[in-house]
Amino acid sequence: MTKTVTVIPGDGIGPEVTKEALETIDSLGLDLAVDVLDHVNADTYLRTGVSLSDEDFERIKASDSVLFGAIGDPRVKTSDYGRGVLLRLRFDLDLYVNHRPATLLQERLSPLRDARTRAIDAVIVRENTEGLYTDIGGVLRGNTVHEMAVDADVSTYMGVSRVMEYAYSIAERGVCMVDKSNAVRHGGQVWQRVFREAAEKHPGISSTHLYVDAAAMKLISDPSQFDVIVTNNSYGDILSDLAAMLAGGLGNAASANINPDTGFGLYEPVHGSAPDIAGQGIGNPFGAILSSALMLERLGWAAEAKAIQLAVGTAVADGACTPDLGGSLTTQQVGAAVRASLAGA
Repeated sequence: MTKTVTVIPGDGIGPEVTKEALETIDSLGLDLAVDVLDHVNADTYLRTGVSLSDEDFERIKASDSVLFGAIGDPRVKTSDYGRGVLLRLRFDLDLYVNHRPATLLQERLSPLRDARTRAIDAVIVRENTEGLYTDIGGVLRGNTVHEMAVDADVSTYMGVSRVMEYAYSIAERGVCMVDKSNAVRHGGQVWQRVFREAAEKHPGISSTHLYVDAAAMKLISDPSQFDVIVTNNSYGDILSDLAAMLAGGLGNAASANINPDTGFGLYEPVHGSAPDIAGQGIGNPFGAILSSALMLERLGWAAEAKAIQLAVGTAVADGACTPDLGGSLTTQQVGAAVRASLAGA
């Protein structure tokens, strides 16, 4: 049965890197239909004030997955645009798991001095629909010297339980739950309770706990010790970027926003729109290509997904990279190198 993927290239380097991801998928000859929404971007928002129309949202809902490029444009001075696209999709489609793998593709990409601890191969599982990003709060006496701003950090038993269960379901060695329950007591109590219950349900998986500051330090001192880290929305946002840098940089980082219950997912590179290099043809396509591999795996093409991941690794080892990774190739040339490796596999 044909699967349908909605593609939102977005802004900045988004269209450039998404093109390489799509051509890589197309080279595999899969039974996959593509619906491209290339009008969902900053130009449309600036012209109409609409981030994502209800009609486009329904097209997305009718598909099996979304391959997302990047969102963001310096001409847009409000967060409403980004929230109206990306956060609307995460919240309204209940994509409650943010799955961020961090795997070092080659030793030369690691910023760590000690070679014995460089080999990060972990997944950051971030709760994706609660926490500080729910937009619950407000401002009192705005734009005065007495201004007060409140943002509520929301943790529900259901929300924490389901993301915790997902973390244990993908763990091979162990789960490390990260919170700040010694300072953030109320939400911390929920996370601690759910963590204890999950650890009891999965006695064959190592279960450890770290406060978020200690987790950040341990990620830098020895990232190889981690398998799966599960944490809330804001801590996960920060730790996953740190893990990406330890794995060689944001340009290589892939992510999946998924609902394991419905099977729907939104897949996107982590690097953002990078407006400073947009149009120069030097944006790193690895993050987009690896995000497409995560998508294919979730859609049932695990072997093809693995082949893409191996082809990216080969490209990095051969030095077929954009300037951010020390190479001299263009975005298109890097994508072609990945596809050549795929064809020769």
